[in-house]
Amino acid sequence: MPKFHRIAAFCVLVAAGAWIATGEFSSVGSAQGVEGQESPTQPVAEVKPLVRTVAAVTPVFVDHARTIRLSGLTAADKRVSLAARAEGVVASLALTKGGTVTAGALVMTLEGPETLAQAKIAEISLAQKEREFERADKLFAGGNLPEIELNNARSARDAAAAELERARAAVDRLELKAPFTGIVDTVEVELGEWVQTGAPVATILALNPILVQAEISEVDLASVTKGAKAVVRLVNGTELDGTVRLIAREASAQTRTFPVEIELANPDLAIPSGMTAEVLLSASPVRAVVVPRSVITLAETGELGIRVVGSDNVAGFAAVSIIDDTPDGLVVTGVPEDKRIIVAGQDLVRDGETVEVAETEAAP
Repeated sequence: MPKFHRIAAFCVLVAAGAWIATGEFSSVGSAQGVEGQESPTQPVAEVKPLVRTVAAVTPVFVDHARTIRLSGLTAADKRVSLAARAEGVVASLALTKGGTVTAGALVMTLEGPETLAQAKIAEISLAQKEREFERADKLFAGGNLPEIELNNARSARDAAAAELERARAAVDRLELKAPFTGIVDTVEVELGEWVQTGAPVATILALNPILVQAEISEVDLASVTKGAKAVVRLVNGTELDGTVRLIAREASAQTRTFPVEIELANPDLAIPSGMTAEVLLSASPVRAVVVPRSVITLAETGELGIRVVGSDNVAGFAAVSIIDDTPDGLVVTGVPEDKRIIVAGQDLVRDGETVEVAETEAAP
């Protein structure tokens, strides 16, 4: 009997091992039914594409005149170095360093007795030749003098007149006059000093109006025109309104910049020459949009621009150019008229992607 139990237990063990080896653990009601019959297919849930939400604003276009900042120095409107026109001893000198002179004023004379005497002799000679010509003309009219004698008298008179002009020119060179109204900056001679022809005498500056000389880059050259208004800030804090008087048409060979001159009124001569100044020029107005700095992004090609969205809520990229940087944001051109600017979520969308737009009421 015990032997029978051992045999039965062995048979049960073998049967259990064979069932486990088949891998069939399905019970009734499982996906596999009876042999040759498939279980019904379970429905699969539909996966909806992700639609991102972005914030967008309608661009506000303005005519923006950007500010061009230049550094410069004040300079005299006119500057002349007076020089002696003849040689001689300084007989009079009406020049004081730091003083003022008026246009046409006699500022220096030289001693020249011989020159004055020559002029006097030339006057007397001309008067004599005039009388001789008049006598010859009367005789010729009466038929008592040949024509050649009349011509000789005329030539003598003309030569005497030319000699007088030469003598008077020599007298005139003994005098030195101010060419314009200005300030005497330097005086190089003293009363009683002997000077040679061409020796420096004094320097005169015209400070009203006064100029500010600066240089503008070739990039900004087309943005400024002659006659444009400018604001000048001096190093002492004074702020003045000026006008662009000159824009050079040839660039500096060293810096590739173009010299410009701004004219300022200086009636009290308070602004000296050589003072440091900052020039603010207004460029020609350009139709542009002010955008936050955060909306500027890069395309895959590295091009600078912004993300925009149309009325169909499809996102895109618009290349822009930054023309100015203001406290309110960046001023850019190239924004499409019929697009809205994405101001939040722009880094998460791509070209051609449909988005959901939460539009704000006004552009930043």
